[in-house]
Amino acid sequence: MKDLRDFIRILRDRGELSVVETPVDPLLEMTEIADRVVKAGGPALLFNNPKGYAFPVLMNQFGSAERMCLALRAGSFGELARRVEELTALEVPGSTWDKLRALARLKQLAGLQPTLVKRGACQEVVLTGDEVDLDLLPILQCWPLDGGRYITLPLVFTRHPVTGVRNVGMYRLQVFDKRTTGMHWHIHKDAAEHYRVARERMEVAVAIGTDPALTYAATAPLPGAIDEMLFAGFLRGEAVELVQCRTVDLQVPARAEFVLEGYVDVDERRTEGPFGDHTGYYSPADEYPVLHLTALTHRRDPVYSTTIVGQAPMEDAYLGKATERLFLPLMRLTLPELVDLDLPKEGGFHNCALVSVEKRYPLHARKIMHSLWGAGQMQFCKCIVVVDADVDVHDYGQVAWRVFNNVDWKRDVLVTEGPLDVLDHSSPQPLWGAKIGIDATAKGPSEGHHREWPQDVAMSAEVKARIDALWPTLGLDGPSGGSKSPHAGRSGAVPAEERACDGK
Repeated sequence: MKDLRDFIRILRDRGELSVVETPVDPLLEMTEIADRVVKAGGPALLFNNPKGYAFPVLMNQFGSAERMCLALRAGSFGELARRVEELTALEVPGSTWDKLRALARLKQLAGLQPTLVKRGACQEVVLTGDEVDLDLLPILQCWPLDGGRYITLPLVFTRHPVTGVRNVGMYRLQVFDKRTTGMHWHIHKDAAEHYRVARERMEVAVAIGTDPALTYAATAPLPGAIDEMLFAGFLRGEAVELVQCRTVDLQVPARAEFVLEGYVDVDERRTEGPFGDHTGYYSPADEYPVLHLTALTHRRDPVYSTTIVGQAPMEDAYLGKATERLFLPLMRLTLPELVDLDLPKEGGFHNCALVSVEKRYPLHARKIMHSLWGAGQMQFCKCIVVVDADVDVHDYGQVAWRVFNNVDWKRDVLVTEGPLDVLDHSSPQPLWGAKIGIDATAKGPSEGHHREWPQDVAMSAEVKARIDALWPTLGLDGPSGGSKSPHAGRSGAVPAEERACDGK
């Protein structure tokens, strides 16, 4: 798979794409259709006849576990996690074989560095100056109270003014007119730091419609020193080809469908928003930088790629689940006692974390809470629930059972304060507020609990095995296998790493 067009062909061949020939308006109508389809677990959508526009619109490309894994070249989320674990293995090479394996990993990464090519399909059509016209693109107004039309799936390329380090992030762009947009750089984001450091005009490039592994990489919470295009190369198993922009000194994916080139002035800001956001609420209007376009390039017969966010579940739930699985091995590098992690979609993936740990000492759960609140974008998490290692954090019924029964609300609850996401509306002031940690692990005398802690009510493994063997003869419907705990499976949740995606 080289680009978005290859992905569309694969989706069509697999029966994962519905082509809509009926004319549909990008203003609100496409949102309502896509929202119904994603909530029903439906296919990707290709609107071939957007009202008033010549370019087709792709939506819901990531809207299932199968499509998400297909985009990232994996058979399951568990396979993705194992690939990251292998890459980040930090053991000191002992034998000659261990040294060869470590060398092979380094050589593999070196071969995945992005490469610069002379020509790119993204520049088959080049519009500059007064020719630039965003009204040519079928850009959506997603929700009724939105401030306007928004580009919602852009890969925004910037370079640190001092270090020259590239950043690729996903920041929505509100269309102001034919050649200007808002640039929604939250204060905590890497590109916002580039903007703060810049002393004069800063160049920006935006790619729309890329190989889905590149699109995902722009959403990933990578440390600032890691190049998103290198990470995309790791995911796709092949280096990303970049091409030099025409009017700015930046490089963009050579096979993108559209590219916007331009600049922001450091002293210019404009009201942007409101916008129906991934929290399920409208984020209010605020002052943000302004992107001025100097060029619009695109492929011949391009496809415009976009997404919508709102009340969960939405397409971004699957992007978030991929992040949860991919970054768990990285979190274990500093928290080896961390067993598993679930970030519920209802929390927007940053407002709540369910964590299981191998508990080793008193108040270990609180150490985990503080460690997570100090780790990158986990700083925004408003609620962390810690359970014992044998609890399936993907089974919300089992987690609730432990919390409702195991927690003493005076002893086991930690309320603190810290940074919050810009979009959080619950705190009395923006950017910071209260967080809660709930320790639902079993307690003993070392944590001040001198009463006997009860055993779980559960059948013995021997009896379960006998009934498993006997089950086919009983004439009963339903599963015969025993579950991991007496309450496992009540929520219907399936551990993410076990979901087969058949996506190679």
